[in-house]
Amino acid sequence: MKIAVGSTNPVKVEAVRTMAQRVWPKIEVVAVDVPSGVSAMPMSDEEALDGARNRARAARQAASADLGVGLEGGVHPEPFGLALHGWVVITDGNGREGIGGGARLPLPPAIAQRVLAGEELGDVMDDILDDHNVKQKGGAVGALTAGLVMRQETFAVAVAYALSPFIVPELHGTAAK
Repeated sequence: MKIAVGSTNPVKVEAVRTMAQRVWPKIEVVAVDVPSGVSAMPMSDEEALDGARNRARAARQAASADLGVGLEGGVHPEPFGLALHGWVVITDGNGREGIGGGARLPLPPAIAQRVLAGEELGDVMDDILDDHNVKQKGGAVGALTAGLVMRQETFAVAVAYALSPFIVPELHGTAAK
C-alpha cells in the first residue's frame, strides 16, 4: 500500500509514517509538494479543513497512491481567544474520507494579535524564538508547552483519528460491499 502526504514538511510526513506503520508495517509513504488552495495561515476550521482536503486529493492523484493525506495547521477564533489547531483529511479516491483534528491550544494575546494582523504563525514563532523553520521542528505547540507536546505528536493523533474509517470501516459504515 502507498500513502501520499501532501507536504514535504518532515514533521507532517513523519506523523503520517508513524501512525500508518502501526497499521500497515510495510507501508510506503511518499511526500508530495502540493498546494493547499487556501491561505498560508488558515484562519478558521473551515479553511484549514479545505486545505487538508485539497492536499489529500492532490497528493493521492500526483503519486498514484492508495491513500492521500492532507495536514493543515491553522487558527480559529474561540470565545477564549485565538486557538491553534490542526486538521487531517485522508481520502482513497473512492469517496471514502477520514477526518481527524488535533487539540486546541489558546495562543498568547501578543502572538494572536500578530496572526490576526496577517502574519503567519510560523514566521511569528521564528521571530519570537530567534529561530528558523520552527514549524518543521516542534512547532508553536512545542514552544508554547516547553516541549511537553510537539507538533509531530499533535498531528500524529489527528492522523490516527483520520485513519479510523480505513482501519475499522465496519464501524463507520464504509466497509467494502
